[in-house]
Amino acid sequence: MNTITKALTIAALSATSAATLLTGPSAHAATGNTTACPTPSKAEIKRSHDSRIDKPARGAGAIKGVRIGYIPKGFTYGGVVAGRHNGVTEYGYQWGDNRANADPKQRSLWVRVLCWPDARRLTDLKRLPVTYGTFAEDAKTTTIGGRRALTKQGDGALGDGRYVGWIEREGTVITVMASTPLVPDLKKIVAGVRLP
Repeated sequence: MNTITKALTIAALSATSAATLLTGPSAHAATGNTTACPTPSKAEIKRSHDSRIDKPARGAGAIKGVRIGYIPKGFTYGGVVAGRHNGVTEYGYQWGDNRANADPKQRSLWVRVLCWPDARRLTDLKRLPVTYGTFAEDAKTTTIGGRRALTKQGDGALGDGRYVGWIEREGTVITVMASTPLVPDLKKIVAGVRLP
């Protein structure tokens, strides 16, 4: 997979809404308050809008204001994914390797924070107003990595693997998409995601 294809994969997750973020602050703008939902800085928004690729991929601090305690090895690139639409601010990071998307051994991981004031109960995720990574169909409630979460098979733009989402605190949703080779690590990945 070449760099252009990698950029398109990352851009597809946020291109339609990153420009909107450049025009104004989120209703959940990051402050010194620990209950604020982490939102991207203007520099991070620009990185997402420009589909900038990090080589090598960032580590545990890839998403400012979020601690990712466990990231599997083997990623060769990554990129910020940020956007805003329908009252939701998205801020995340996508890791990937050099295998083609069609390769069953392709490794990818996407961790995302969604600032959505309507997020109060786990069932609210079934109406999460996002373009990619909805829980409207085929989602099941489970406990994974010590969290009560919705989970479903990845499909379409998400690719193969497992998709998980939970309410971290009122107004703050976290989702994790792990490609099929990373599904055995999903409990450890989910357990390691922390907000201050």
